Amino acid sequence: MVQRKEIYKEVFKHTGYWKYAELYDMVFEWFKNRDWILKEEMYNEKIQANGKEVIIRWVAIKEITDYFMFEIVLEWHILGMKDAEVEIDGEKVKTNKGEVEIVFKSTIIKDYERRWETLPLWKFMRALYEKHVIKATVDEFEEKLREDETKVLINDIKGFLRISHKSK
Repeated sequence: MVQRKEIYKEVFKHTGYWKYAELYDMVFEWFKNRDWILKEEMYNEKIQANGKEVIIRWVAIKEITDYFMFEIVLEWHILGMKDAEVEIDGEKVKTNKGEVEIVFKSTIIKDYERRWETLPLWKFMRALYEKHVIKATVDEFEEKLREDETKVLINDIKGFLRISHKSK
């Protein structure tokens, strides 16, 4: 059986001015440039009295070895998004205003090809293999997913929105 272990979860919220299309494209390109496979599992827009509500679910996967795979799930929830106009250096610029919340869930997936499942003895051997032979590798990959992938993505988004916000 494929083994899944959630390594990290963070909820990111931003309220204010930001360009929806630019944020969406920035995150999409982040995954693409790092060789992740990204699937949009859900996209739903509703017009509400206080603005547009958008719900998005992305699942990104990246094969690390023939045994380990990383997965990052992003659940976007945008509330009260409205078109807005701000003045920058005397020039009017179109943007969006509202609240964006993104929930990040990072999971390490082991034996995603199910190679260790074919015989009961192999399942037992897998437990020994993970506990004694590759424990340091498991720990290293968990840290890499948490620190070098998920937290870097979140910090890049924060930086993008901070720069975007300051230019407003």
